[in-house]
Amino acid sequence: MDNRFGEMKIFLRVVESGSFSEAARLSMMTPSTVSKLIGRIESRLGVQLVERSTRKLSITPEGLAYYERAQALIAELDDLEGFLSRKTVQLTGTIRINASVAFGALMLEPLLPEFWAAYPDIVVDLSLSDEMADLYLDRTDIAFRVGKLQDSSLMARQLGTVPRLIVGAPDYLERFGWPQSADDLEHHRCLGFNFRRAAPVWPLQERGRIVDRIVRGPLLANNGETVRRAAVRGAGLARLAEYHVRDDLAAGRLVEVLADNATRDEEAIHALYQGGKRVPQRIRAFLDFVVPRLQASLSPTFIRCSEPS
Repeated sequence: MDNRFGEMKIFLRVVESGSFSEAARLSMMTPSTVSKLIGRIESRLGVQLVERSTRKLSITPEGLAYYERAQALIAELDDLEGFLSRKTVQLTGTIRINASVAFGALMLEPLLPEFWAAYPDIVVDLSLSDEMADLYLDRTDIAFRVGKLQDSSLMARQLGTVPRLIVGAPDYLERFGWPQSADDLEHHRCLGFNFRRAAPVWPLQERGRIVDRIVRGPLLANNGETVRRAAVRGAGLARLAEYHVRDDLAAGRLVEVLADNATRDEEAIHALYQGGKRVPQRIRAFLDFVVPRLQASLSPTFIRCSEPS
């Protein structure tokens, strides 16, 4: 009997798990059986889908094309069977997600227990990094991005917009004073980032226009959480997303400065994914679950603190 859909599912597990042995464990097979199944597909197609070595397994360009099309075909089959049977398909598999450290820890992680209650057999492979991930090279299913999107073939769902606030600890402001204008930043310790796309400038509103102000300080970090902790400890001013410092503002550990200057400094947040209408059901289920909840969370009540008189 022709069981190409079954072979496709095994191949998807190999790619998503990154190894024959893990795919075999998930499929309740032996690694040699999984290897033979993949070899059977390659022989039938006349192309190599994966490159095998003693240290790692990597997917070839032909393998990537087969993987993406197989995902779409299996998603369509699941949809068809679910529609005809009028039953909810028990979703399984792995969803690879990439997000910034702060967004992942503060916005995504709290939603996962409720998601698993609804979909207990879906594995969430969550990678947190403030560096930009390549969805294709890293085999990422969903990436949460803050800022302007580049033109691409990826699908996007907007979650909302988030303002970036300039904040400092009360102790720091007592020692260095409250900045009254963008010009005052020249005399302040401004905490920044060291990843490639980061520039040492903060966009601020001055006399009705947006001006990029060059800033300097004692710290350059590769993630916002390190910058936030340094700001809380009084190391300097930081420019961070509102959701990242929301709890610190409420507790008084940080206060906002130059609020009038930064009122227009907002950036959109999107969930990016591949597949379009053919996106696998498990990925569609995750997006349908988290997107409305994240949209609600990104509608904050701002806690502003003015300079004491």
